Amino acid sequence: MADPSPPKTLNFNVGVLGHVDSGKTSLARALSSTASTAAFDKNPQSKERGITLDLGFSAFTVPLPEHLKESCGERQYDSLQFTLVDCPGHASLIRTIIGGAQIIDLMMLVVDVVKGMQTQTAECLLIGQLTCSHMIVILNKTDLLPGDKRQAAIDKMTKRMHKTLENTRFKGCPIIAVAAKPGGPEAPETDEPQGITELIDLLKAQAFFPRRDPSGSLLMAVDHCFSIRGQGTVITGTILQGSLSVNDNVEIPALKVTRKVKSVQMFRKPVPSAMQGDRVGVCVTQFDPKLLERGVVCTPGSLQTLYAAVISVQKIEYYRGALTSRAKFHITVGHETVMARISFFNQVLLANENGDCNPTSPEQNAKSFSFDWEFHHLDEYLTCQAEGGNGEPQQWALLEFERPVTCPPLCLVIGSRLDSDIHGNTCRLAFHGKLLEGFEDKNYTETALPRLKISKDKQKEGAVERVTDDYTVIGRNLFKKETNLQLFVGLKVTLSTGETGSIEGGFGQSGKIKIRIPEGLKEETKQLLSSSSKKKGKGGAKNESSKSEETKPDAQPVTIHLNFKRYIYDPQKKMVQS
Repeated sequence: MADPSPPKTLNFNVGVLGHVDSGKTSLARALSSTASTAAFDKNPQSKERGITLDLGFSAFTVPLPEHLKESCGERQYDSLQFTLVDCPGHASLIRTIIGGAQIIDLMMLVVDVVKGMQTQTAECLLIGQLTCSHMIVILNKTDLLPGDKRQAAIDKMTKRMHKTLENTRFKGCPIIAVAAKPGGPEAPETDEPQGITELIDLLKAQAFFPRRDPSGSLLMAVDHCFSIRGQGTVITGTILQGSLSVNDNVEIPALKVTRKVKSVQMFRKPVPSAMQGDRVGVCVTQFDPKLLERGVVCTPGSLQTLYAAVISVQKIEYYRGALTSRAKFHITVGHETVMARISFFNQVLLANENGDCNPTSPEQNAKSFSFDWEFHHLDEYLTCQAEGGNGEPQQWALLEFERPVTCPPLCLVIGSRLDSDIHGNTCRLAFHGKLLEGFEDKNYTETALPRLKISKDKQKEGAVERVTDDYTVIGRNLFKKETNLQLFVGLKVTLSTGETGSIEGGFGQSGKIKIRIPEGLKEETKQLLSSSSKKKGKGGAKNESSKSEETKPDAQPVTIHLNFKRYIYDPQKKMVQS
């Protein structure tokens, strides 16, 4: 007789984030029944300090809540498994959190009820806003509050948290008070945690049917790797997209190798296949596990390895520093964090009939980047204040990575300054965006960047030295003696008196130029130039020169203006005038 089909479990990933020492691991332990791989800090350094250094995973299963039975449709699940992703609260490990947050359906933000919001609580909240749409706030360590004032203190902190969340996407989210480990880490295990049953009920009520799609290429975020003698190497992680089955071939892009899947387990139970959102252990043919502690596994050939990328960019409002071109930032992309140099640019906007600059049209926004568009180099990111408008103009950035990174197309990018003071009370997350275009060629500066039309405006100013005839003047101070004037021949210039002309070539050896004025010089310009050259001349009685100064009290030299732009990545360094 055939086995009845095994019970089907829906996996729901809950991220446990918060400031260091807010009690996240104790909370996960109180909630959990099954501890998986890294769960509860296998790291000796972490055991000593009681702090999570890596993404810990553990899980507990409950019968499928009624409201989910209706939304499951065809797929019949009978239980709901909460996989708890315990993200480190250590400031220096923020890159691990960013890695973990990309696989989270719901976030539990753990706050020490005595201390309230702290620097890293705020950073976790920001990461949550970029990567997750549902949150529960947990006020932990209520056992530290004196019994008679406990409820009043909880109410006060609840009110404060609601106010903090008012302008975020988590406005009005549920807030619950618990004591995950009464008496602190040293207390005996006999002290029952408080508020955990209520929290499990709240989690069940908040759980939803996450968007899971088995189609498309496989992408799995790996968090641990170890070998089992005689069997192969086990990779544990969460499937971010697609699905995987026994006997599939998978690629480990970081090692440039392909391996065959021998078996798949979900929380120690063997399964034939797994799909997006599932937390799995995958045994593949042997390789050295030390080479892959973190990273990704994918369908062979589906990921790109990039030396540089164009991203859309948006500054994080709490970041206090300036975002300047040529600066270096820590870039978290896919599951890697790498240093990169950044250059900002925006689109050259065309004014419409009303004189308003119309930013990108809806069709352009849908595409959100094209090599056909004209861009303008920015020395720094433009904020609303700088623009004097409301809403920041759309901006992009070129990231040049210090080492190649492997990531899926269109993935989230977060820029931070992880080298700023861990203990300083400042937000270290600087900007976020989407990866729009990646450069896989090592020689991208020669092969790809010339396609990127980013220009810089240049202005030069000089003066008319003298008139040769009605159609020609000689200019000085526009160029240095060593400038190659041939590059500038034919460019248009404007005189301060209104005439336009073009550069015919050099004059003499000192950087002077000959300018042709096709419409001819105006009478008043000729007078102005002759009077200023007379003033320079030694002849003429003193009273004459003083008279001419009376009639022309502000005889200014006639200036020459040359405006052009240069495309930064143009190998020919051509000058262009509109």
